[in-house]
Amino acid sequence: MIGRKNMGRPSPVLLVLLVLGFFFATYNLLTIVMHHKASSSENLSADGLKLVEPVRLMPEETKTDEISKSKYHVALTATDAPYSQWQCRIMYYWYKVMKDKPGSDMGKFTRVLHSGTPDNLMEEIPSFVVDPLPQGLDRGYIVLNRPWAFVQWLEKATIEEEYILMAEPDHIFANPLPNLAKGNHPAAYPFFYIKPAENEKIIRKFYPEENGPVNNVDPIGNSPVIIKKSILEEIAPTWVNVSLRMKDDPETDKAFGWVLEMYAYAVASALHGVRHILRKDFMLQPPWDLEVGKRFIIHYTYGCDYNLKGELTYGKIGEWLVLYRKNLSLPPPGVPESVVRLVTMVNEATANIPGWET
Repeated sequence: MIGRKNMGRPSPVLLVLLVLGFFFATYNLLTIVMHHKASSSENLSADGLKLVEPVRLMPEETKTDEISKSKYHVALTATDAPYSQWQCRIMYYWYKVMKDKPGSDMGKFTRVLHSGTPDNLMEEIPSFVVDPLPQGLDRGYIVLNRPWAFVQWLEKATIEEEYILMAEPDHIFANPLPNLAKGNHPAAYPFFYIKPAENEKIIRKFYPEENGPVNNVDPIGNSPVIIKKSILEEIAPTWVNVSLRMKDDPETDKAFGWVLEMYAYAVASALHGVRHILRKDFMLQPPWDLEVGKRFIIHYTYGCDYNLKGELTYGKIGEWLVLYRKNLSLPPPGVPESVVRLVTMVNEATANIPGWET
């Protein structure tokens, strides 16, 4: 992050990364802004303060269960694209920082690389290479490779832990993360824009009425989720099939867009009768979540653009903005603590990862 007037001449590689980053950040930002306005009105108290329910237990019987103390394996799917590699290196750095701290139940770590061939990070990050979907099957939606990657990894790899955390490269561990699952009930983060009930007509194409009420489909994606390995082994093939069927259906593809694979995981879980414990403290998403507090993962998928007064500029390139590179400048006064924390954590990682410049 840096003020534009302080920018030097960027390299061609950086320009490519920035173009891609701005494209996805802007696309995501415009989507979340529309949903955020609607959801905010549903979560305000009388004095205008947003009410945050940190833990939502579902189903009811989990209230008497204890959180599992078993270790979980951290698994993230990734490509060999430069920006994905950049994110994975930072994510792995913070995994190593948090792994053995009090409160952490982290076990081993695997980057499930679905590019089909090894890349230059194999020695730096524990990695397992799997094949992408056959050419053209993802129709340009590269995220469809995620469920297929998990199917292959679960079948071929030796995984010692009983549980798995499905994570993504744009996650940073902000606090030591315990195993939030309870027995056979996985733990997941509830996304306010995943709304099965409001999309019942489409959901019923893949989750027929005879399977139960539509609210059996949890408002989640596959990540972050902590889940028993044995349960994920059952869900993953269904997740692949539902994802491909959704992508092949024009109405569903248009309605779900960039979150299609998230809906597919939610539906696949429901088809197997799996309900998730919804934990709002599992993750935060700057710039909308203003403080880190005791939440566990920072998800930096959305654009953080501000003017020099510290005011968020929705969908517009700000005078101060996110440029993911080394030695990010601190934001101007008024920018939320969550964004400041993100900058300082990126800076710490890039300053301490050996060979970062190369």
